[in-house]
Amino acid sequence: MAIGAQKSALAEKLGFEKDQVVQELGWDDDVDDAVREQIEELTGSGLEDEDYDGVVDAVLLWWRDGDGDLIDDCVDALTNLADKGFVVLLVPGAGHPDHVDASDIAEAAQTAGLNAGTSTRAGDEWIATKLVQGGVAKQR
Repeated sequence: MAIGAQKSALAEKLGFEKDQVVQELGWDDDVDDAVREQIEELTGSGLEDEDYDGVVDAVLLWWRDGDGDLIDDCVDALTNLADKGFVVLLVPGAGHPDHVDASDIAEAAQTAGLNAGTSTRAGDEWIATKLVQGGVAKQR
């Protein structure tokens, strides 16, 4: 499978769709631009930054150990999120010094009122976990 097709499959698997408005939080120079670009390609528009104040269908949250409080950042991700919206939390993979344990993600999600789905590799260095409001986090 070509790299572009792999990224497309990832964006679709995480639930991104055409015409969605996606807000990106936690951007820094270490994020995986290929993942970002694929989401933009699939949705048909650029990612909105942290200053965006409109309603969004999804939030792309890049988070590293040491970025602050994961629970607070999960709650903040809900600020502009539509009722049926979701959060995709991206953390550095295992072995990275800023890796976040799955148990910490599950605890933060639950405390923020979100449910964590299964995690999947997102690019070379990131792990993506889909967080949904209420119900069970489903992968497509």
